[in-house]
Amino acid sequence: MFARPWGRLASTGGGGVVKGSDRDDTPVLITEAAPSYQEQAKARKRKYMIMMSLRVPCLILACVFIHVWWLALLFLVLSIPLPWVAVLIANDRPPRKQEEINRYNAEKAARRALEREVSTDSAPNGAKPPTQPRAIEG
Repeated sequence: MFARPWGRLASTGGGGVVKGSDRDDTPVLITEAAPSYQEQAKARKRKYMIMMSLRVPCLILACVFIHVWWLALLFLVLSIPLPWVAVLIANDRPPRKQEEINRYNAEKAARRALEREVSTDSAPNGAKPPTQPRAIEG
């Protein structure tokens, strides 16, 4: 017998390992936690910097093509809304990830239990199916 942390001795009877449970080995998601604030801020800053870094080349190209007025105007018009668009995109929340979430499903668990019960009733090689523990009513 082993001493438990709270001072009692472990008994040798009762308890034990539960075999044949309905449990699937895949983990069950219990929260839908979003990425940390630092990760979100880093991603938003990266998006903003990329969008704003596109504005500088547009302005430089507008200066380079000053003699082709329509091309210079096109680059200038493209560079005007970029700060506004960059702020909107950077301040947008990250999209939710589309993934298969493993949650407890009572219907699925009941179906598995029924399948297991049916499979133990028709045991191969004439083997006797395991007996069910008696339930104490009262």
